[in-house]
Amino acid sequence: MLLRRLYEDMLAQASYIIACDETRQAIVIDPNRDVDKYLTVARQDKLQITHVTETHIHADFVSGARALAEATGAKLMLSAEGGDDWQYAYAADAGAQLLHDGDVIDVGSVRVTVMHTAGHTPEHLSFLITDTAAAATPMGLLSGDFIFVGDVGRPDLLERTAAAGRPPGNEERPRPGHVGTTMDALARELYRSLQRARSLPDHLQIWPGHGAGSACGKALGDVPSSTLGYERLVNWAFRAGDEDAFVREALAGQPEPPKYFARMKAVNRDGPKPRIGPSRIARMSPTEWTKAVDEGAIVIDVRSTSEYALAHMADSLNIPTGTSFPNWLGSLVHPDRRIIFLVGRDDSRFFRALRGAALVGMDRVIGWGGPDIVQHWIAAGRRLMTTTQLEPKAVEESKRMIVDVRGQSERDETRIPGARHAFLGDLIAQLGDIPKDTPLALYCGSGSRSAIGASLLQAAGFTDVANMKGGIDAWRKAGLKVDGG
Repeated sequence: MLLRRLYEDMLAQASYIIACDETRQAIVIDPNRDVDKYLTVARQDKLQITHVTETHIHADFVSGARALAEATGAKLMLSAEGGDDWQYAYAADAGAQLLHDGDVIDVGSVRVTVMHTAGHTPEHLSFLITDTAAAATPMGLLSGDFIFVGDVGRPDLLERTAAAGRPPGNEERPRPGHVGTTMDALARELYRSLQRARSLPDHLQIWPGHGAGSACGKALGDVPSSTLGYERLVNWAFRAGDEDAFVREALAGQPEPPKYFARMKAVNRDGPKPRIGPSRIARMSPTEWTKAVDEGAIVIDVRSTSEYALAHMADSLNIPTGTSFPNWLGSLVHPDRRIIFLVGRDDSRFFRALRGAALVGMDRVIGWGGPDIVQHWIAAGRRLMTTTQLEPKAVEESKRMIVDVRGQSERDETRIPGARHAFLGDLIAQLGDIPKDTPLALYCGSGSRSAIGASLLQAAGFTDVANMKGGIDAWRKAGLKVDGG
């Protein structure tokens, strides 16, 4: 048997290719929209992708299951568990085979046994993998968002994303499906799924769908895999005293879900479209750029925080192309807004930005530009702005209003006394509650999220916004007072 783990750092998401060493047939589990990488691995390893499936209707990225199955002629296989409200709307149109608990998929000598592991979502499946050429007992579990290293999939996500998931600037909430199951009920289903897993052997390898940094759990480990026996020893979910204790712990301290999650759920339920390749997005001339901005396109400046702070276009939003790029782009920009990327001197940032946008279905990218755009902007008499960067002691001495853009669970641990809380993902909705003419200083954990927030406030017309360098970590190192922690 062959196993290939393909990890997407911008989503903290893992896909898997499992193949029979003899027949070279392969199944792909949880592919994202960047299907070319699965085709590349198959070509390099001389594999034929014969089956494509996924563990559940994903909320954090656009699924590539349908596109990959169509590209390879593979059999598309989708969950039929979870009840009427959580079925794939496009399954029949795509000719998908529906999967139920106990079904078996044979890929050469590799046996894939379907387990219904509800809790994170009602329709969630996990896949027991048996290399029948070597043994009759399963060797691993592709657990998706059921069991992580050190954690389990959060059961509150469906309810919380449905409650808070309208796109920025849109008063209508997308409906990813009828949320007829509360987070408490899903937590109890998750507990029962874990009890069922107790019958599985300790040696079973756990291959999860996410690593540290994913919003699909609250304490995911950074190790790529584990064993069920080890998780039983150290994972809090297996050590909870009883069902009620488990439910309390499972629902406590979960981070705020990104705003785009509800939209993703609807996209993946109804049938995602193929991604747009970079060859179809042109580098813009200065004239084209100016016309697009004047017609309402938003400039996403993907340069570093320090580059942006020195000089940037008014009304632009700074989201550097780091590992959180898709999250903040999807959360802060309406999916119907036309987007142009300013990449500075590094053209490779465009390709990473476009790829990150595609992963979360931000498909209205119309162009991109580099330093010549800025030079033309200045020559045309257009306005450039700067962002004040302040050290923690300077922030304290300035008497600015301090705004904490971190999540609530971070704030509960430690915070700057008197700081106002405005989570970055909710900042657009709170613009009317923050005084525009009051000097502000934003902070987060290290200074990156607060820099995004500062750019958002400047674009909204706030006149005196500073970013606190180094975040609360630097504040504490400077010996300044904190509450908690």
